Amino acid sequence: MSIIAITILALCAIGVTAAIILYFVAQKFKVYEDPRIDEVEEALPAANCGGCGYPGCRGFAEALVKADDISNFNCPVGGAAVMSHVGALLGHEVKAADPTVAVVRCNGTCENRPRTNQYDGATSCSISASLYSGETGCQHGCLGLGECVEACNFDAMYMDEETGLPVIIEDKCVSCGACVTACPNNIIELRKKGPKSRRIFVSCVNKDKGAIAKKACDVACIGCRKCEKECPFDAIVVENNLAYIDYNKCKLCRKCVVVCPTNAIHELNFPPRKEKPAAKPDAKTVKPAAAAKTEVKDAPKAEPKANDSKEETSDNK
Repeated sequence: MSIIAITILALCAIGVTAAIILYFVAQKFKVYEDPRIDEVEEALPAANCGGCGYPGCRGFAEALVKADDISNFNCPVGGAAVMSHVGALLGHEVKAADPTVAVVRCNGTCENRPRTNQYDGATSCSISASLYSGETGCQHGCLGLGECVEACNFDAMYMDEETGLPVIIEDKCVSCGACVTACPNNIIELRKKGPKSRRIFVSCVNKDKGAIAKKACDVACIGCRKCEKECPFDAIVVENNLAYIDYNKCKLCRKCVVVCPTNAIHELNFPPRKEKPAAKPDAKTVKPAAAAKTEVKDAPKAEPKANDSKEETSDNK
C-alpha cells in the first residue's frame, strides 16, 4: 500500500474513534433543559431590563420554570397580562400585582435649594457622590447630572432645565427599576400607581435634624411628626428625622398634606381642593341682639322726679 492510502486510513480511524468517544462523553454529561423554558421566554417581552431581578428574560424564564410557586414573581414590563400568560403555560395561578411607577423623592429645585458651590468634573452622579456631597447644602438630594436618565431604556425620563431635577413620564415608565439602581442617593422609588394614578408621598430623603434640613432646603422634611399624628390609618412613620408614607396603608385622604409645615408631602393627579365658604353668623344669636336694640330705642324717656323740681324752685327764689 502506498503511503497516501495508509495516511488516509489512519486519519479515518482516528476520526471515527474520536467521534465514538465524544458521543459517549456527551451522553454521559448531557444537560437536560426543560422545553418549557423556550415557551416562557417567547411569552416574555424580551426587554432584558433586569427589572425582574434576573439577568435578562432567559434567566427569568428559567427561574419561573424551576419555581414551584410563581406568585412572588413579576415582570414589570409585561405586567399582569404577561404573567397570566406565563401562569397558563406553567399551570400556576398568578395574582394580578398592583402596577407601580417610579417616583422622584426630591423637590430640591434651584429655588428651594440654593447652590453653595459649582461642580466641575465628570458628569456622572456616581462619581460626584463619591467625591463630595453636591452643589448645595443638602447632601442627600438629587445631584442633577442625569445618570438615571441615561440608565432608562424606555425614554421615560428627562432632566428639567428649570428645576434641575429628573422628570418621569408616567405613560412610558415600565417600572424596570434601572433608574432606582442608577441613583447613588436613592431618591427614586417604585411606588404603586394608585387609583386614577393618584399618589401621596414625602418628596424628601434628608435625614438631618429639622433646623439643618430646613436651612439646606425650604421644602425639606423636618421630622415634626405632625403628619404621623394626623394620619388615621397609621400609614406614616417617622424615623431618623424623616417621614415615610407606606403606600400599602395609605388611603389617599390627604390629611397629611394639609398639616405639613414645609410642603414636603406631595399629592399627584388629585382634583383641586374646594375652598371652604366663609362661616355665616348664626341667625339665632343675631335676632335677640337686634330686638334688644329696638327695645332700647323705643324705651320712653324718664320723667323728672318731684324732688328735683322742688330743688330747682328753691334755687330760683
